[in-house]
Amino acid sequence: MKGKEWFKKGSEALEKYKYVLLVILVGAALLLWPTEEKKTVLQTEGPSEEIFRVEEMEQKLADALSRVEGAGNVTVVLTLQGGPRQVLAQDGSAQEEEGRTVRETSTILLSRGSGYEEPAVLQQLGPVYQGALVVSAGGDDPQVKLALYEAVSALTGLRADKISICKGK
Repeated sequence: MKGKEWFKKGSEALEKYKYVLLVILVGAALLLWPTEEKKTVLQTEGPSEEIFRVEEMEQKLADALSRVEGAGNVTVVLTLQGGPRQVLAQDGSAQEEEGRTVRETSTILLSRGSGYEEPAVLQQLGPVYQGALVVSAGGDDPQVKLALYEAVSALTGLRADKISICKGK
């Protein structure tokens, strides 16, 4: 008899809490469902996310300079003093111990969810050019030379004494 009573009470409880049990079962099934974890990198708009390559910059500059009237075929070689870099946000503290100051700094990280963190970037700094060599078929014409000097200076920030323009074949 006890088995029948236990079964009767169990079926009554099941009837009473059937929706709660259904929600629990669906939740458990969703938790056990296989997922494919993807890490997404959030990209900000603008050129700050571009990867700088000297060869690409040289080619772009050569293509632009070859369009200068009288320049002809142009080859450009750039030297860098320093590549592009980022200025990261930092948090710091200073404590004075026994007559000396102890400073501690740490980089501030931004959480993007799902365990993905990236440093907070305050500023993107471009490359610092050291010098430029331009070999041009029209490099012996003073007007072409002046136009090339001005163009290279405008695009790289170099002074004329850091730019060399030579006549090529």
